[in-house]
Amino acid sequence: MDAAPLTAPAQSTALLTDRYELTMLQAALRSGAARRRSVFEVFTRRLPEGRRYGVTAGTGRVLDAVESFRFTTPQLDWLSDQGVVDDTTLAWLADYRFRGDIRGYGEGECYFPGSPLMVVEGSFAEAVILETVILSILNYDSAIAAAASRMSAAAGSRPLIEMGARRAHEQAAVSAARAAYVAGFSATSDLQAGFRYGLPTTGTSAHAFTLLHDSERDAFTAQVASMGRGTTLLIDTYDLAEAVRTAIEVAGPELGAVRIDSGDLLMLAHRVRRQLDELGAEKTRITVTSDLDEYAIAALGSAPVDGYGVGTSLVTGSGQPTCAMVYKLVARAASDDPDAPLVPVAKRSAGGKASRGGRKWGARRLDPEGVAEAEVVGTGPVPTELADRLLQIPLITGGAVVGREPLLAARERHLRSRAQLPISATQLSKGEPVIPTDYLVPAERNL
Repeated sequence: MDAAPLTAPAQSTALLTDRYELTMLQAALRSGAARRRSVFEVFTRRLPEGRRYGVTAGTGRVLDAVESFRFTTPQLDWLSDQGVVDDTTLAWLADYRFRGDIRGYGEGECYFPGSPLMVVEGSFAEAVILETVILSILNYDSAIAAAASRMSAAAGSRPLIEMGARRAHEQAAVSAARAAYVAGFSATSDLQAGFRYGLPTTGTSAHAFTLLHDSERDAFTAQVASMGRGTTLLIDTYDLAEAVRTAIEVAGPELGAVRIDSGDLLMLAHRVRRQLDELGAEKTRITVTSDLDEYAIAALGSAPVDGYGVGTSLVTGSGQPTCAMVYKLVARAASDDPDAPLVPVAKRSAGGKASRGGRKWGARRLDPEGVAEAEVVGTGPVPTELADRLLQIPLITGGAVVGREPLLAARERHLRSRAQLPISATQLSKGEPVIPTDYLVPAERNL
């Protein structure tokens, strides 16, 4: 694949970064160390509280962001006016594009503490300034995907609709819809997410539509006339039982679905199902909404519910809106000679923030039944028995994106990965990571 031209894209991601990335760059250019080959690694030291596995999400968005990480003239002028960096650094940034390599866990793959989720290799200068944008994408998207995975596991075969756009920043809502789809949601209410990522979209009406009309019957009649008998009617604006009767009188037993958005959903679902059946609408589905999370979904497992709509809890990560991922230098060349060997480096600070040096690979060891029993993270040769269990795939090679894939591939990867975990992974009770992380570190210091 030919390298992309150096022209800046219409939507640059270059300033989605922290100031110290550029001040480090300036100092490294001055010291001469900026050209040293370096390896950065994205990992998390622990899972968010209550999570027994993580879900890699946002990988495709990272690839887009790296491609678009070019500095425009107005951006460079602003950096100059603000005195952020000197003229030498500005000149370097003007020609910037990432020309290195990135490998990482495939989108949708489950991960655990220490998993080398993304390995970025290039000169120190070109790799260090990607830290903030990579972390901002992976931390948020993976948090949403982890919550979505728990919800989809709790829902079983029942479909889930993402409907949290009004509970998040408008662009975060689009990313959340994408991450939720990766982790098992079937559709989104957000049209921008549908437009940008090709996600299925769905939605019919809110309480305002019923309140607009002179009667509930008038509202139902208008909606069925516009959208057909297969539509979903919202039945909890006034009296639920009366709304069910009216809905079937207007749409007939061919009515697609009804939606309940308030009250004791477990009790009401049973009542509505019984009433629908008595009216001959045995095939009319019941969808429930109303501040659902994975616990509420699990509690409705025995209810005659056919689908769920989830908003606030999803787009906020169900209480865990970030994954605490970090981006650490784990190896660097002994000099700026292109052939200089890599030397492992590691942070040795106290307080649980130490890191492990060396360019790492990740693999998942399975037991004889094909169930995951350990996350194996190593530096150096890969044991023969793990050679076909490596989890990292090429994402960017020589600056060219090679790992872009359809979102459906990430969705299918997640379902396969989650299915290989022990059954206890999908229990909602708190606990340690469902499998341990085993480290294999060779004796030699150079890689």
